[in-house]
Amino acid sequence: MSLSRFRLITFDVHNTLLQFRSSPGKKYGEIGAMFGISNNNNQLVANYVQSWHKMNRLHPNFGLKTKITYKQWWQMMIDGIFNENGTHNTPPEKIEQMTEHFMEYFKTSVFWQHCYGSVDFLNYLKLQRHVESSGQKEPPFKLGVISNFDPRLDVLLRNMKINHYFDFVLNSYDVGYMKPSQEIFDRAMVASEIKDLKPQQCLHIGATPATDYFGARNAGWYSLLVHEKSAEELTRKYGQLVEDNHVFSSLFDIHKKISNDYMRW
Repeated sequence: MSLSRFRLITFDVHNTLLQFRSSPGKKYGEIGAMFGISNNNNQLVANYVQSWHKMNRLHPNFGLKTKITYKQWWQMMIDGIFNENGTHNTPPEKIEQMTEHFMEYFKTSVFWQHCYGSVDFLNYLKLQRHVESSGQKEPPFKLGVISNFDPRLDVLLRNMKINHYFDFVLNSYDVGYMKPSQEIFDRAMVASEIKDLKPQQCLHIGATPATDYFGARNAGWYSLLVHEKSAEELTRKYGQLVEDNHVFSSLFDIHKKISNDYMRW
């Protein structure tokens, strides 16, 4: 498939471009150990999931809607991870110290690694754009990031040495809207600065069906999923059709399909 049908291609970050080096339970366990807290990593995993859902329900978009800072959001999140279900009685001052450490730790390659095929695919797109832009005033397409993330996203992408591939980066906290809201996809079209851009000329690639796949499609975009489950399984789970040829196990597979012109829509 030629990329010429798209004038804008955007990516999610978590489990699309970047992934955790190890499980959240292990990572938070390492942080706790640094501050003298012995933990059961399995319990921390359960606490992490519970605290994550609780914080997103009570304080969506990293606290933006409830007037707390994203640092306060993460401090409450970490307090939940270490103190939920009577796991510990970690004092507030230690939670604050761990939060300070985590805020820096989370921006580095110690916490994150590139997803399989992500850098090669970005290099391919960069090369294709260079080849197709020969003799043109404007590039044939632009690249961007749309992520439900706090304002540390730019620093993270820079630290992971992939920020230079993108014409713009949008995090939900600064934009004021989270995926799957159409507003954040509309904002990406504006940020691209592409004249007369239409939604059907935009492609979003992400790993979360509800926010990335259906969110983009509801905004009039094309979308692809990086996911371990099949389109049939996802269709059953979400009660909405996920096209079979829109689901891939990695960016490597999307790269292979596009470069070999085998993709069907």
